[in-house]
Amino acid sequence: MIKKVQNFFGEVRAEMQKVTWSTREELIGSTTVVLMTMLILSTFIGIADFVFSQFLHGLLR
Repeated sequence: MIKKVQNFFGEVRAEMQKVTWSTREELIGSTTVVLMTMLILSTFIGIADFVFSQFLHGLLR
């Protein structure tokens, strides 16, 4: 059992050494893209929600 656990952690370490980590600049760029996309989409959804709610409110009066 202990041998299996040691083997597992050895394999995890070997795989982690193969990983190519993003640079700080890449991470900042990706984060900026995500935040800008989220801002644009949330604004669009908020405006669409307001327009549709006003339309339905007027329709049901």
